[in-house]
Amino acid sequence: MIKVEDNNSLLRNDVKKLGNILGDILKQHGGEELFNIVEGIRETTKDLRKNYNEVSYDKLKKEIHELQSPTRQHVIRAFSIYFHLVNIAEQNHRIRRARQYQLEDDGVIQPISIESAVTTMKANNHSDEVIQQIINDLSIELIITAHPTEATKRTVLEIQKRISSILQEFDNPMLTKKERKHLDGSLVNEVTALWQTDELRHRKPTVLDEVKNGIYYFDQTLFDVLPDIHSELEEQLDNYYPTNTWEVPNFLSFGSWIGGDRDGNPFVTPEVTWETLKLQRALALKKYDEHLVDLMKRFSQSTTRISFSDDFIQSVEEEEKTYLKKGEAWPVKTEMYRRKFAVMLKRVRQVGKSKSGYNNSEELIDDLLMIQKSTKDHQPSDNKLKTLNKLIRQVQLFGFHLATLDIRNHSGEHETAISEILKVVNITDNYPSFSEEEKLKVLEKVLQDPRPLMLLNEDYTKETQEIFDNFKLIKQAHDEFGPRSIEVYLVSMTQSASDLLEVLVLAKEAGIYRLHADGTVESGLHVAPLLETVNDLIAGPEIMKTLFKMDVYRNHIHERGDHQEIMLGYSDGSKDGGTLTANWKLFKAQQEIHDMAKEFNIALKFFHGRGGSLGRGGGPLNRSILSQPVETLGDGVKITEQGEVLSSRYLLKDIAYRNLEQAASALISASSKVWNHASDEGFFRDQAWEDAMEEISQNSLDKYQSLVFGDEDFLTYFKQTTPLEELRELNIGSRPMSRKGSEKFEDLRAIPWVFAWTQCRQMLPAWFAAGTGLHSFASKDEGNLVMLQDMYQKWPFFQSTINNLQMALMTADMQTAKEYMTLVEDKSIADRIFGEIQEEYNKTKDVLLKISGNEELLDHTPNIQESIHRRNPYVDPLNFLQVDLIQSMRESDEKSEERLTDVLLTISGVAAGLVNTG
Repeated sequence: MIKVEDNNSLLRNDVKKLGNILGDILKQHGGEELFNIVEGIRETTKDLRKNYNEVSYDKLKKEIHELQSPTRQHVIRAFSIYFHLVNIAEQNHRIRRARQYQLEDDGVIQPISIESAVTTMKANNHSDEVIQQIINDLSIELIITAHPTEATKRTVLEIQKRISSILQEFDNPMLTKKERKHLDGSLVNEVTALWQTDELRHRKPTVLDEVKNGIYYFDQTLFDVLPDIHSELEEQLDNYYPTNTWEVPNFLSFGSWIGGDRDGNPFVTPEVTWETLKLQRALALKKYDEHLVDLMKRFSQSTTRISFSDDFIQSVEEEEKTYLKKGEAWPVKTEMYRRKFAVMLKRVRQVGKSKSGYNNSEELIDDLLMIQKSTKDHQPSDNKLKTLNKLIRQVQLFGFHLATLDIRNHSGEHETAISEILKVVNITDNYPSFSEEEKLKVLEKVLQDPRPLMLLNEDYTKETQEIFDNFKLIKQAHDEFGPRSIEVYLVSMTQSASDLLEVLVLAKEAGIYRLHADGTVESGLHVAPLLETVNDLIAGPEIMKTLFKMDVYRNHIHERGDHQEIMLGYSDGSKDGGTLTANWKLFKAQQEIHDMAKEFNIALKFFHGRGGSLGRGGGPLNRSILSQPVETLGDGVKITEQGEVLSSRYLLKDIAYRNLEQAASALISASSKVWNHASDEGFFRDQAWEDAMEEISQNSLDKYQSLVFGDEDFLTYFKQTTPLEELRELNIGSRPMSRKGSEKFEDLRAIPWVFAWTQCRQMLPAWFAAGTGLHSFASKDEGNLVMLQDMYQKWPFFQSTINNLQMALMTADMQTAKEYMTLVEDKSIADRIFGEIQEEYNKTKDVLLKISGNEELLDHTPNIQESIHRRNPYVDPLNFLQVDLIQSMRESDEKSEERLTDVLLTISGVAAGLVNTG
């Protein structure tokens, strides 16, 4: 048995082993001189972290400043690759800890596992009917997005995956000396390959590159892991309730934005979206092909040994005549299952190519269920055919579309198109100037008319035609790939009810929404608002209430199963009002919209547009779920998985499984508790807590906006103290950094905003102004701090908020951040604004420790605390080099490609060291 109780010694051994290999590679590549330089910097930074000494600090900076090419780049890469190796070791150790629980006695249950969730339901003494209802209501949908796109290249990810596999093999206690020696050699080869691989992209990825990157995770892990999660829930229910028969629905699924997100990305055209759908289908069919071939090998049963029903035999014979040509049938007539699989393989391979292919995935499921039913006549009743059952679940989950593709576009694009269409047909030529009430009247009238609005032969502008082409594509996708291929159309920057009705009008013109002459309605698309700014979040409940009161929209909702999706944007709200205020307004918006929708008997699904970083709503998936208003959890949860989150969570099967298991466990456990307190309003949270958050939020908002919007020099400080301009050269995404190519703050995307602050270690979007809000409330009355401490212990939302703030402060580093002040041209601006940030940092840290009861930040999560301590000394040199290189580049009139490459390498290295981009 592997023992991991001795703190993290095995992890430290892995890090040391990988570090020693990297050291040997440095000696081989650059001799003892390079090794000694890197080792000297490493030792100095470690010592400085333990015992700060200004003389040693200045000496280190001087040494780094004097590094010349090519040694400078070798040093940058040495520290960057070290972080990649540490990341691999830490993930491997997480797998090791999870396996340890599985090796323990039956009485030991891993926390936040599916088994622990089932025991929670059992402890709550639910009836069988309630348990089945809890399971039926489960819904977790995770959406992969391309931005900020994985900063690490696919080639590097593949190497990292191989290194991880080797480290896992080392834990096998049955390894022989020869096998260990072989693994040692393989590990050296892979780390060497990592050193010798160019980690930078030399061109921006196309949208289809990003699509392929996203599909990669389905191919490597998700296709197998998702059905395994469902199977685990089935098994645990059978274990704890052996006399019952449970139906576990397809409650966990993945969708995608990549190839469908048009907002601000001119490269996402209808043609690109169509190609995306084809690529996704191709992978799903490839997977089914592989699994059917495997099943064909396994199912060798013969009519000479078992009996098959006459119906089964007749069906197979008829299908062979219908679908197979001469020589394509399975040659052994007595092997009925293999004959059936031969037909199924032919039909899968012809999907989208000929009429002999399956028309839809339901036909494939029917064939698999037919086999499953047949096996029950000869298979032991207490032993399930897991391989067959897994394929059935896979086809149910992934269909022929692999992942449901959301389409997103900006509300202004739709208004411009509608305005032109209305003008062409002489309804009105000044639609944009209408009041909201007037717009709704016009749109409602159009939707109540079954006749089309657009003129077929009219020449519309290119922009309007492209918008309409996108809706025509959705209709074609439904016909070719099935209705699950595209289910939701998201409207960015929704600010009014008309923003959604405009989309419904365009859907009507494309035949996706239809009003028949008898008044009946067909609607094949969810229309979902995206509430992003603080003001939009406040207005959200009234926007939705206006729509729910309109018969024309209510009829559309009814056709969509009385179901409404609402997306909440974490990034722009945080950029607009600060992280604490944004998170509170998001919480309140969910409460209010949920309560209002109940009055109309409409089921909601909140779609949380969280980024990977803390400044954009990031954090562990299970905690993200638990931090929502508990009364909304029964509505289902939808969350984005962005950028480097994909590789950190879904590159390795064991990590992917554990991450998704934690999410499922959190939702099951929370739903179980809600059922026990369904009529107890006070259970959800104390009203005094909400009142406190209102006051804290307002004080935090005032502080945040006084700096970000109230200080006329702030934007100058931001642009000069961060590597914002240099980030433009880092080819990590197809989408432009700002909307409309604008230099205005409001048009800057939240991703580069967060990424830039992360690089300079100030991490401002993830914590700034929270301290003022919390401190002002805590110091107002002697009982307020006690209340905040109580809220931290008992309210998941507040606990998650405080813990994320601790993580942000721990990752930030004011000493290192101070170095970036030298990049600001006006020293008085730098001193004044950094001084304010430093003061707020200290205030925030002080109040967080008082609320949490920790002596140091993150005392409650020692593994993460140790990880950050392990990394910080090695991030410092990269930050020093980054400042030095940026300063020399900005002061020089000549562009140096070499220095730019070195800057980009430091950016990539810091991102790896802090484990996120933005």
